[in-house]
Amino acid sequence: MKVVIDTNVAIVANGRKDDLPSDIPKNCINESIEQIKNVTEKNYCLVIDAADEIFYEYIKSPHLSLRGQPGIGDKFVKWVHDHQFNPSKVARVEITKSGSSYKEFPDHPDLHNFDSSDRKFVAVANAHPEKPPILQATDSKWWGWKDALAEVGITVCFLCQEFVEKKYADKMGA
Repeated sequence: MKVVIDTNVAIVANGRKDDLPSDIPKNCINESIEQIKNVTEKNYCLVIDAADEIFYEYIKSPHLSLRGQPGIGDKFVKWVHDHQFNPSKVARVEITKSGSSYKEFPDHPDLHNFDSSDRKFVAVANAHPEKPPILQATDSKWWGWKDALAEVGITVCFLCQEFVEKKYADKMGA
């Protein structure tokens, strides 16, 4: 199985209380760890962009360490570094920058306000012939875009669905 992994999945997998929302459930951390292990220890294939924008986001995060320790998310970042050119473990796809977005980012009216810093994940999923799912942990903004993404063939797997759904409802005043 091929997957695109949002940076917050690795951050959540680390489980460091200072890096996480105070109300994050333990099962969310466990699910993030499980999905990271599916890539680093099992047969999942990570999909990233050939220009390394996703990889650079991983390594530039103040919540992740390229040293590969002490957390599972740190181990993941080191694993990506070590395997990024092994096509059996990491698939690299070309995406083309276009202003603050990408040519591969889907054209849908409900996605015009999509967060520019997260567009690379969608562009990568859309550019890959298999349209791999994007794994998302705690970014509740994605909940509001899930239907529009689905309409253009992009699947978002919410590892912390109840948490994200509640956070989104709280933000939207629902």
